[in-house]
Amino acid sequence: MKKAILARKIGMTQIFNDKSELIPVTVLEAGPCFVTQIKTVETDGYSAIQVGFYDKTKNVLKPIAGHFKKANVDNKKYLREFRLEDISNYELGSEIKADIFLQGEMVDVVGISKGKGFQGSIKRHGHHRGPMAHGSKYHRGVGSMSSATTPGKVKKGKKMPGHMGHQRVTIQNLEIVKVDAERNILLIKGSVPGPKKTLVFIKNSVKAQA
Repeated sequence: MKKAILARKIGMTQIFNDKSELIPVTVLEAGPCFVTQIKTVETDGYSAIQVGFYDKTKNVLKPIAGHFKKANVDNKKYLREFRLEDISNYELGSEIKADIFLQGEMVDVVGISKGKGFQGSIKRHGHHRGPMAHGSKYHRGVGSMSSATTPGKVKKGKKMPGHMGHQRVTIQNLEIVKVDAERNILLIKGSVPGPKKTLVFIKNSVKAQA
């Protein structure tokens, strides 16, 4: 991972490119992130930087507030670690802004998908329903669970009703359409996981590097 940044999803809109083609984009408030801790192989067993993002003014525990004070950084809501290839360019308290990415770059975006609550197998897994006629006694049920006598139990991994969404999702190879360095705004082509105001993690595309 060469470079990465934390961002906050603002919403979606659409813009026109130089060829007057309409492009749907997701607007992300990318940074500024501040380095709150530098981890090295000698002290921690691995090299990484810890970054804080988005100011937090209330309900900050004293140990956490002291951690930010040591780095000379305001209290932040989110803390994450970046395992970069080279951390020698970063210092405690240094700033990471949206301009680390360039227009046209390909990135991977990681986020938590929208939660749908408890859903049936039709919505959750796309199963077919039964006949909707009055004589039918099967409409939106789960269907066959498993074999009868052997093995006599529901097999592991059976697609059944349950909690839908709210999972870690990675979307690969998204193009950065525009970078607004002054306002720390990134416009990324297409959609990214999660609802508005959710936290997302942007990093170099793995497939583009290969």
